[in-house]
Amino acid sequence: MSATQRPGMETSDALDSDLGWTLGVVFRAYVRTVNALVSHLPGGPRGYQVLTAAAQELPGGQGALAQRLGVDKTVMTYLLDDLEQAGLVERRPDPADRRNKRIVATERGRATWAETQTRLEHAEEHVLAPLDPADRSVFRELLRKLAVHANALDPVHDTCRLVTELAPDTAPVKPRRSPRH
Repeated sequence: MSATQRPGMETSDALDSDLGWTLGVVFRAYVRTVNALVSHLPGGPRGYQVLTAAAQELPGGQGALAQRLGVDKTVMTYLLDDLEQAGLVERRPDPADRRNKRIVATERGRATWAETQTRLEHAEEHVLAPLDPADRSVFRELLRKLAVHANALDPVHDTCRLVTELAPDTAPVKPRRSPRH
């Protein structure tokens, strides 16, 4: 195998060291796996994030959670309605400020969260399989630092609006017709 070849790859090219391409490839693999594992939850991945916050009883109310997750407050209300209707979370008055509602996981919600978290851990290990355990730990910590830094520089308050801003003219690509010979 030459210096430019890697296991499972014919040759190395400039894309292999392009941050956007590499992040995109890993992100697609992760998202595909996660979406399948959390599709049973109302709101899918976003519902899982809300359930995680509720199971850990993170401080702050519904509005703070919406802001932290980058979800429009109206969308958060509907998402919480769906999670509450499924018996996974409850809205409770915040003892510090009764005008606010804390989002707390129910017993069923905690069990669902724990089961889903275990599945996701296995999926993450699958995605990170090429790294040895020590490298996985270092990768996770470095990625956490990057995420905290990036979020501090440019916090996302509404992911739906962000997608529109990043790709306002995005339209489905129509397949080309092959020329007739």
